[in-house]
Amino acid sequence: QVQLVESGGGLVQAGGSLKLSCAASRSILSFAYMAWYRQAPGKQRDFVTRITSSGMANYADSVKGRFTISRDNAKNTVYLEMNRLKPDDTAVYYCKTWDSGHDMWGQGTQVTVSS
Repeated sequence: QVQLVESGGGLVQAGGSLKLSCAASRSILSFAYMAWYRQAPGKQRDFVTRITSSGMANYADSVKGRFTISRDNAKNTVYLEMNRLKPDDTAVYYCKTWDSGHDMWGQGTQVTVSS
């Protein structure tokens, strides 16, 4: 099964930007979609955005207009560009796909937005 590795998290001030990466262990063209979720302390894991194999994207209302998902099929990598970050965006961000009947998750990368 595919392995997913996130990177790019860190500490940023409110209003700043970060770009996360999710590298897959094999071609992401084999997956119907790639997605990002996030989980804040003490809260459930929530959907952020996803992109299909054809490049169609959708976003949670809370990030629409600020976050952009993209994919580089040649690098087997999906990106999440986050702009105008807010303290409420603080969370562990996870990459997710669906492979051979299973949800596959990365280990997550921490994003902390200071006010």
